[in-house]
Amino acid sequence: MANPIISVENLGKRYRLRHQQQSYETLRDSLTATAKSWLAGRLATAIPSEEDFWALKDVSFEINQGDVVGVIGRNGAGKSTLLKILSRITEPTTGRIRLKGRVASLLEVGTGFHPELTGRENIFLNGAILGMTKTEIRRHFDEIVAFSEVERFLDTPVKHYSSGMYVRLAFAVAAHLEPEILVVDEVLAVGDAAFQDKCLGKIANIASHGRTVLFVSHQLEMIDRLTAKTVWLDQGTVRTIGCTAEVVSQYLRNTENRPGDLTSYRTRREPGGAKIASITTRTCAGEAKSVFRQGEPFVVSVSVSSPRPMLLDVGVVVEDARDRALFTSHITDTDNRLKPRQSFVASVTLAPPVLRKGRYKVSVAIFSPDRTSFFDVVEHVPLFELSGTLSPNFPSDDRWGDMFFPLQWSVAEGLQ
Repeated sequence: MANPIISVENLGKRYRLRHQQQSYETLRDSLTATAKSWLAGRLATAIPSEEDFWALKDVSFEINQGDVVGVIGRNGAGKSTLLKILSRITEPTTGRIRLKGRVASLLEVGTGFHPELTGRENIFLNGAILGMTKTEIRRHFDEIVAFSEVERFLDTPVKHYSSGMYVRLAFAVAAHLEPEILVVDEVLAVGDAAFQDKCLGKIANIASHGRTVLFVSHQLEMIDRLTAKTVWLDQGTVRTIGCTAEVVSQYLRNTENRPGDLTSYRTRREPGGAKIASITTRTCAGEAKSVFRQGEPFVVSVSVSSPRPMLLDVGVVVEDARDRALFTSHITDTDNRLKPRQSFVASVTLAPPVLRKGRYKVSVAIFSPDRTSFFDVVEHVPLFELSGTLSPNFPSDDRWGDMFFPLQWSVAEGLQ
């Protein structure tokens, strides 16, 4: 039977929220009431009220030595509160935790840095704050400097560092601890792609040496790449815990982001003519959703209504978050047998090539097959999101380009 290195039992954290409830709602009412109160020999006062807010409630789980565990959930789900309790920054209200070994926390990179001190001085200061002995700091000093890539500015006060340099140095110090348990909270959301990959590699190296890692991130592709097990927190409770691929898939199914009314996106409309009634997305199995994994085929459907049967083509332009067109497809690309219809749903399946992770928009038009008449056009409608990968073999997002084509390569000896 496995011996857990982290054991969390019925953990709860309560905060007391204090509100000020005013006796009067408007300035006029307040002034009038204050005058009346003064005449009556008393003043209206604010009525304080309090309420309890449970950031965590009845949270229980166990993590074994060497496990790399992700923690996901919406903002306010309790992720950071959980990690602060595990890092002994704050005390729980109920329940208890058992930790075996030293804990190193990367909750707020750079905490403990002094702006007036040099990078060299801050390495020793921050290392001591994070629990390193002077001997450990000296032993890892050259590795920390090399990892941070700020050796040229090592004797410059960090107040003169750029934000990128500051983060590099802070992460380098924290990442070179030798703890049994490493707790990481969203620190990789900063920095460029190359630096993020470097940090991920460092964390993976720590895990490969049998240390335990808890990793919180909203970037699900990082959770996919780094962790094998994931805890999903929802409103302060554990929604589910298990294999990362399964938990992330469940989470994505519950984080839909549907577009609203198309009116504000409509740029051209022929009065009394055909109209785009709705634009939706779903899985190939028919499940309505708008958040998908990279490499997962899905369907975009356009509902069209018309006052009379008409011969119509439908075009869909897929765009990135900056409204830049990536590719376009029309019904007549694959179906030349259009016939007059009064109402219909035109659907197109988006399959590889695979888009990068992120949010995507569409522009949609309905028009005559000869493209001389456009009856309705909507532009830049936020429609779907790609988050995480369908397969661990999917290439990382540090490549150039907006799409990944699964092209076939071959290698032959010699020269042509």
